[in-house]
Amino acid sequence: MRRRLLIIPLMVATLVIGCTRSQATVKYPRGQGGAAGQALRWNFDADKVGGVPAGVEVFSGTWEVIKDAGAPSSPNVLCQTGSAQYPALSLSDKVFADFVATARFKPVSGSVDRAAGIIFRIQDKDNYYILRANALEDNVNLYRYSGGSRSLIKEGSARVPSGNWQELRIEVKGETMRGFLNGALVIETRDDDFKAGRVGLWTKADSVTCFDNVEVTAQ
Repeated sequence: MRRRLLIIPLMVATLVIGCTRSQATVKYPRGQGGAAGQALRWNFDADKVGGVPAGVEVFSGTWEVIKDAGAPSSPNVLCQTGSAQYPALSLSDKVFADFVATARFKPVSGSVDRAAGIIFRIQDKDNYYILRANALEDNVNLYRYSGGSRSLIKEGSARVPSGNWQELRIEVKGETMRGFLNGALVIETRDDDFKAGRVGLWTKADSVTCFDNVEVTAQ
């Protein structure tokens, strides 16, 4: 009888541990980040066609600078032209905590997906947040990408026309995140897994998407 009483608590403890949420990888804690007003900008016009801009770290996908006569700032844009599960890159090694990031984007093609995203508070290639606009689904969603697995935080409905230049914007202050499409607020929510990190760009699957006039300003 005494032996059974010892075994049962061990079994309960094992079940509780198995149900806990896995911890996100945190490289950049709260308190890191650029001083208020610090800004970084990319228009890709001085970058070599066929390559990627200096300072960019490609996580996955096929990214290259191409010429686009209709670009918001001519002549160059940065496009994802290949196919991967989640094509993504970090634009620089600068870390931001509270900030506003905007990017002009054009969904060009994609039969599985036609997405454009800003990723932020990047810890590494497997841990960050995603603000994503999708031209096939007409929505703007916010995701957490943790340990290489994507989970939805909040979704919002918005018209995202293919072939048109549009603006995606994310405002982050503390735990509060606000996502905009073409100046209209689509998503507002809170999450605190990642406190600070780098900023980059993202697409999904076979999305061919181009980006221009990316700007990040610390708040």
